[in-house]
Amino acid sequence: MDRRSFVIGTTALVAAGPAVAQDAFPSHPITIINAFPPGGVNDIVTRPFAAALEPIIKQPVVVETKAGAGGQVGAQVGASAKPDGYTLLSHNNGISGYEEVDKLFGRQPKTTRADFIPLARLVADPVLVVVNEQQPYKSLKDLIDDAKKRPEAIIYSSGGLYGATHLPVALLEKTTGIPKLRHLPTNGGGPAVTALLGNNAQMSTQTVSATLQHIKGGKLRALASFGGRRSKALPDVPTLKELGYDVEYYLWVGIFAPKATPANIVATLNEVIDKAAISDLFKTAITNAGLEPDYLNAAGFARFWAEDARRSDEAVKLIGRVQG
Repeated sequence: MDRRSFVIGTTALVAAGPAVAQDAFPSHPITIINAFPPGGVNDIVTRPFAAALEPIIKQPVVVETKAGAGGQVGAQVGASAKPDGYTLLSHNNGISGYEEVDKLFGRQPKTTRADFIPLARLVADPVLVVVNEQQPYKSLKDLIDDAKKRPEAIIYSSGGLYGATHLPVALLEKTTGIPKLRHLPTNGGGPAVTALLGNNAQMSTQTVSATLQHIKGGKLRALASFGGRRSKALPDVPTLKELGYDVEYYLWVGIFAPKATPANIVATLNEVIDKAAISDLFKTAITNAGLEPDYLNAAGFARFWAEDARRSDEAVKLIGRVQG
């Protein structure tokens, strides 16, 4: 080989080197944007998931909190991230309804569902209809009957307007035919439960994990579950479907990638997320946190999200009509 041929060949190999390296995904740390404050269900789920993902991809997985505006700040950060697989988003129900809420108020939507690729649902915590110990209701029928006799007399607390503990009430009102209940919005799920415990509200729709200790302690009473099946932690609490009301609702946590993320990278993410989500490390951490693992892979989550979005849009429109 003459010197000229050697130089050309070497140059070609050097030029090809970075392209080959770029194909190896992931080759550096992945960041998961958590759209909600520390201590909430997203934080509780995302951190052990990140810990379970690290040994599988052999790279650090960093959880970065970008909370604010009921999860919209984090959603916008996730949507605008470079679509290279290195920035993912952990979000919940809120991401389903942002577009419809913005439309309701005549605003240009900041994000839409089309901005994201659903990768996995990690948990789906059923929402309960709960009342405090001072209320006489022993069943959902008792609550419904009283609500019909005393329109707007019953106050319910939620974690904020159009959030995961506000929208279920609109669905409950529609499916049961009860008149509009009085709404006490608070600044998060914790304050909503506190308002219920203090009898500033008589009823709320809260998740199993958020209320289980108070139910077990006798401070709260669960009348029904929005889940598709009874909770293992509360096997005596009937589902709304069992009681004749065709409605489901969960506070779920999912992982998303920005739109336009290349298909080969999405495929790799799907593979490694599958392994992390079914690992003993993750399942044990979730169970210890009082949650039931309820994993859906990318295809299953996409179908679930479409149905959840339909429910969220319906609830937003119901609330908008009442307030309008």
